[in-house]
Amino acid sequence: MKALQFVLVLMLLSRTALAAEDLVSLPSPHSPDATLSRLEAAVSARGLNVFARIDHAAGAASVGQELRPTTLLIFGHPRGGTPLMQCAQTLGIDLPLKMLVWQDEAGQVWLSYTPPATVAARRDAQDCPAVANLGTVMSALAQETVARGSE
Repeated sequence: MKALQFVLVLMLLSRTALAAEDLVSLPSPHSPDATLSRLEAAVSARGLNVFARIDHAAGAASVGQELRPTTLLIFGHPRGGTPLMQCAQTLGIDLPLKMLVWQDEAGQVWLSYTPPATVAARRDAQDCPAVANLGTVMSALAQETVARGSE
């Protein structure tokens, strides 16, 4: 039993993604700007629409406050969101999809998002067939964004 517990602890510690309150956070080897650019490129390459880019640090600066780089990218496409809302129309409150690029106090850049399965479960739509596909898309976008490579 102790060996199994040890293996489980090692597995948890070795994960590169952090999960807190159903939030997936992946460390990025790129600067905040480069991470955001890579994310936007990955989103556009999949034919998804970028609806907004919200720079929370700029908002903080506009009221005389400081905030480390923190930018929310809002994106999606009706071909992905509509099937979710057909399962549970209230999922519309959680759409379009979102990913956050932020920098922590140690200077590490992160890419965070709420998995579609988590969002669907909140609306009692966890059995919706579209959830798995969107989860795959979100995971692929995140992995592509934080992959090592040229900035």
